Amino acid sequence: MDVAGKIVEAVSDQSLEIYFREHIFEPLGMANTGFLISSAQKQRVATTYARQADGSLKPMPFEMPQRPEFFSGGGGLFGTPRDFMAFLQMLLRDGTFNGVQILRPETVAAMRTNQIGDLDVNPLKSSAPAWSNDANLFPGIQQKWGLSFDINTQPGRNGRSAGSYTWAGLLNCYYWVDPVKKVTGAMFTQLLPFYDARVVDLYGAFERGLYSGLA
Repeated sequence: MDVAGKIVEAVSDQSLEIYFREHIFEPLGMANTGFLISSAQKQRVATTYARQADGSLKPMPFEMPQRPEFFSGGGGLFGTPRDFMAFLQMLLRDGTFNGVQILRPETVAAMRTNQIGDLDVNPLKSSAPAWSNDANLFPGIQQKWGLSFDINTQPGRNGRSAGSYTWAGLLNCYYWVDPVKKVTGAMFTQLLPFYDARVVDLYGAFERGLYSGLA
């Protein structure tokens, strides 16, 4: 086997969990983020709630498997808001945070650049109402897709600049990065179904308050 083959073999033997931990979480100081968590960390996992028809919240069982068939790049991590803010600040600073470079500036620039040409991001129609409502992160605004992010092509109604990028998590967790005004923000809940109207309204109020405070 040649040297290149040995390198490929070595890379394939490393799990995504180990790679993320060694190349992202540890360098950024994200000590409470990972696919696998300790018993002490498990005791701190927030309760998940389901919105009832009368508007009330009901606790529900929801747990990510600790021994999945494979580690997914699209979900399954445990973490804390403080840890995730370190990741967002790394993106805001073009790949570097606290003196540690995770990504090249040109990589981050590509991530927040339209990658779908003339296509647009359309409203998301739910096929499982118990898990998600219909969702549109920027109603009335043309949206493009970068590498992992929804991009608003016009200024948002709550303060963010055109060219900001965003995404969300199933349990009504939301974040955005504004590379123009150099602002990032996030809001975390543990609530189903996704795109809960009350949470979305609160998210908008939070964003408006943040930009108002910076004015």
